[in-house]
This record gives sequence, structure tokens and C-alpha cells, in this order.
Amino acid sequence: MKHLIAPSVLSADFANLQRDIEMVNSSEADWFHVDVMDGVFVPNISFGFPVMEAIKKYAAKPLDVHLMIVSPDQYIERFAAAGASVITVHYEACTHLHRTVQAIHAAGCKAGVAINPHTPVVLLKDILADLDLVLVMSVNPGFGGQKFIPNTLNKVRELKAMASTINPDVIIEVDGGVGIQNLGDLIRAGADAFVAGNAIFGAPSPTAMISELKQLDAQLKSS
Repeated sequence: MKHLIAPSVLSADFANLQRDIEMVNSSEADWFHVDVMDGVFVPNISFGFPVMEAIKKYAAKPLDVHLMIVSPDQYIERFAAAGASVITVHYEACTHLHRTVQAIHAAGCKAGVAINPHTPVVLLKDILADLDLVLVMSVNPGFGGQKFIPNTLNKVRELKAMASTINPDVIIEVDGGVGIQNLGDLIRAGADAFVAGNAIFGAPSPTAMISELKQLDAQLKSS
């Protein structure tokens, strides 16, 4: 599978949100990554349903929605109705994770589970067969612009090995400090999808940066 690039809407210019969404639409990006924060599970607040619905109004690509919130179960159907294609919840926030994953599928969305940097990959063993995606956080969640945690590479390798026997089709996504400087190492480790915020929206040409990120695997194969 050619790797997926998911620009993080959190890094977009909210005074020109439609413009930035249409930029992503016209680029080689695959998904929109939408971070939802409640100020409880993480020390920051982002946005909720009105902004989600505004993004969906203009987005021509799937919405990859990352719920960094407590009690995500009570909002799954609303996020699905607001346009989510993928809904990812945190392992650390779900008391009954299997039930939550079932609810996401019942709402018609692909189900993902995210793990924080301190959470061991092995804890996903019993749920991995039911997942469409695992999101490996490569920074502590809550704020953009943080430095990539190098141990993420080991976690991706471990997850890839575990998935090879349990669920080879699961998408391994990485979020936090991802850019052209470490994308190649992450691809080699086994990751499939990449969330990038500042690396894209802070670039002189966001569309050119998306293209560079998207084409990197072809360069790796030819090198």
C-alpha cells in the first residue's frame, strides 16, 4: 500500500479555513486529520461539531477524526453524522474498548485506537483483530509543533510484527513531529499513514510539501 498523508486541520489558518481545505483537496494528500480535544483528556481544547461540519462541507477527501476526549462513546454517532470516515479513540480513555470499537463500526465508520507515547504496543493485542487503524502518538497529545519521540520507531516495528500475524491489513498511523526528516525511517519501520501539521501548513508551499511527503516512498525504492 502506498503510504497515506493526512494534513492536520489543527495547523490550518482558521481565518481562511475554506481556502486551506480546498488546498488540501487539490493536493496529493489522502485524508484530512481532525483533532478533537476536550481540555480534560489533554491539556488543550480544539473544536467540536460546528467546525467539523464546516470542514465536511468543503472537504473532498475522508475525515480522519482523532478523539482526544474522555467518554468518547457518547459522541460517536454525532461525529459519524458530522462526516467522519475514520474515528480513532484513545486506549487510555476507554474503559470498555471493545464496546467502543463496536459502536464505531455500527455508526458506519472505520475504527481506530490511539496509544500515547508511554503506552506499550502489546496492550493492543486482544483488540487488534477488530481494528482498521492504530494511531501511534509520537508526541504527547494536546499541542502541535512538538518534537518527535525517537522510540516511536521501535513501537512501530513492534506493532507491525504483531499485526503481521493478527491483522495484516490494519493501517499503522503516526502522529506528532512527522516531516520529511523522519518519514523515510517511519516507512521503513512499517508505518502506513502519517499526520503532518506544521510540516505542511508551515511550509512555503504546502502543496509542494505534501507532494514531497507523498512521493518519498518511490524515492526510497529507487535508492
